[in-house]
Amino acid sequence: MRTEGCTVGRSGSGREAFGSRVGFVLSTAGAAIGLGNLWRFPWLCGENGGGAFLLIYLGIMFLVGIGLFMCEVTLGRATRRCSVGAFSEIRKSWGWAGVLGPFTSFLELCFYSVVGGWVICYFLHALAGFGNMTPSESAQLFADLTSDPFLPIAFHGVFIGATMIICLKGVRGGIERFSMMMTPLLFVLVFVLVVHALALPGSREGIRFYLVPDFSKVTAATFRDALGQVFFSLSIGTGSILTYGSYLGSKENIPMLSVAVSLMDTAIAFMAGLIIFPVAFSYGFEPTAGMGLTFITLPAVLGEMPAGNLFGALFFFLFLAAALTSSISYLETIVACLIEAKGWNRGLAVTLSGVLVFVVGCVSSLSLGLLSGFTVGGLSLFGLLDWLAVVVLQPLGGMILAIFVGWVWGKNNVLCEVTNGGEIRFRPGSAWVDVVLKLIAPILIVVIILAGLGLI
Repeated sequence: MRTEGCTVGRSGSGREAFGSRVGFVLSTAGAAIGLGNLWRFPWLCGENGGGAFLLIYLGIMFLVGIGLFMCEVTLGRATRRCSVGAFSEIRKSWGWAGVLGPFTSFLELCFYSVVGGWVICYFLHALAGFGNMTPSESAQLFADLTSDPFLPIAFHGVFIGATMIICLKGVRGGIERFSMMMTPLLFVLVFVLVVHALALPGSREGIRFYLVPDFSKVTAATFRDALGQVFFSLSIGTGSILTYGSYLGSKENIPMLSVAVSLMDTAIAFMAGLIIFPVAFSYGFEPTAGMGLTFITLPAVLGEMPAGNLFGALFFFLFLAAALTSSISYLETIVACLIEAKGWNRGLAVTLSGVLVFVVGCVSSLSLGLLSGFTVGGLSLFGLLDWLAVVVLQPLGGMILAIFVGWVWGKNNVLCEVTNGGEIRFRPGSAWVDVVLKLIAPILIVVIILAGLGLI
């Protein structure tokens, strides 16, 4: 039952749970840290002028990102339900809002697993050795991979298959165990690459591009992309953090854990920029190279650095691990809802979800090559899935979450859960609910979405 004074019954108290506080932090950090940090953040930062985008990204992260992340964890733990069940547990008429999370997770996984397949391919290339690859050769390698009609689909299948195998093992045996091994190793290797990148000749220009804001480059799209990246990076609005929160122990300190995970996620994204942009400027790559920026720049530096083959293999292996920790959180969101709502066993839920993701993901992959002539509003299916999930649905889901927790569930109930019934101290307290959840988050999200769509 709930701590005295809190009003939501823990109807899902018999569900799986993380084995430890460290397990929750590393698993949830793994869910947040992934392609969003190492692939998508440098790409968007480069296309939006570098330093100005970084500053706006950090502002949105600390203004609303961390607060909404904590919001998801709190709602999940309070109800012990999946995304759909969590909303309806508190107010039955709001069950529709919970459907948005697993639907968004599904859309994201359909393009995310394609990029995960690229990482597998680069890992195999790294094992063979990149050699002294020129910028044009590195760019051609990426172009050849994404346009190939068969290879990306094969690796996409391997990636989604690995995701399914880990999810089949459950929370402790699969998700927690995998994340506790891989997440710390990723931090160590990313730090090593940062040190090497900063020592490259010509890296100073890359650092200046990344850290010195040029506000003349800022447009409404910059704010839109930064907002979407915050949500994508922290997995807000996909239901995955809410689902992981439902596996959290009732005595854990939600504010402390939420801040720890959010800062770990932000640190990896920041360090990714300290790798990619010094390398890009040192080797003459364009920082506006788009979604291939990370895949184009890294082979060049790994091919030249001491023990580059070893570091390359390790990096892309851990890059793959980071991608997997995020993909399993997306799949687990869908699986948890199917188990809870349909009464399916885990094997059936994982299998059917994974197969459907694979099928849609195949079309998503082909849209970058064989089917590149088919577009919707000027976007390939891959681009459309990215835009719909990250730019539209995740911010929309975050806005609905903030309104629901702040206005429907209510301040007394949410603060009771956050403080474990008054057992821990949470200084922001009322300001977090009344200012961030009720006002700033919904208003900011609406304004940025409308501005990004060119409606205001």
